[in-house]
Amino acid sequence: QVKLMESGGGSVQAGGSLTLSCVASGYKHNNEYCLGWFRQGPRKEREGLASIHSDGKTTYTDSVKGRFTISHDSAKNTLYLQMNALKVEDTAMYFCAAESPTYCSALYPQFGTYSGQGTQVTVSS
Repeated sequence: QVKLMESGGGSVQAGGSLTLSCVASGYKHNNEYCLGWFRQGPRKEREGLASIHSDGKTTYTDSVKGRFTISHDSAKNTLYLQMNALKVEDTAMYFCAAESPTYCSALYPQFGTYSGQGTQVTVSS
């Protein structure tokens, strides 16, 4: 059973930084995995942000490329999203996600077969 629990959200001013964490369990398939993040803002569609495969490959959507960094600590079974240079438009509920390693890209529309409860990020001007 896949379990994902996010933390680290909060309120920050534009230009600031936050790091989100996600403790994960049950997400590995024969030592392979795919984890990532997506977000959903008020009155906006779900947006895949970043994904990481067990082979080290990472994928980012254009809106966060160069500002957000995804990483995974295998020893702690924890996924991170380092977010820098935050913008007001980054305000959203952020979700940790797990996906089949075969379809590992946050850019896929259906990315995130499993997800956590989310953590709110609010960026003010």
